Amino acid sequence: MGKMRSHRDLVVWQRAMTFVQRVYEATESFPPHETYNLVSQLRRAAVSIPANLAEGHGRRTDGAFARHVDIALGSTAEVDTLLQLAHDLGYLSQEHLEILMEDLEQIGRMLQSLYKTLRTQNSLPTHR
Repeated sequence: MGKMRSHRDLVVWQRAMTFVQRVYEATESFPPHETYNLVSQLRRAAVSIPANLAEGHGRRTDGAFARHVDIALGSTAEVDTLLQLAHDLGYLSQEHLEILMEDLEQIGRMLQSLYKTLRTQNSLPTHR
């Protein structure tokens, strides 16, 4: 990924960081008994997205970066499931769910594109 000096230069990292803030705000109103369950798991999964981008970029090889982008993609699927569960349990409104899911889908598309670019540049094997 040559010209990028920092993971902070990645638009997908920036969007993922904003998404994490939105997840934290959304989970503030969840019931106290969910603090160490759904809230904690949802926040950790959301944080995993930009954290894996940063770690992968910091590894300095496109192969390692691609693996971490792949992990971030897995975290988007986990967040998707947890957001749906939060909605189904009545903790998240339909409107809030749709806003967060739209953000998450955009981040997922960006991650897919980055993953494909990294894989193509280096002829890396893929399962996506």
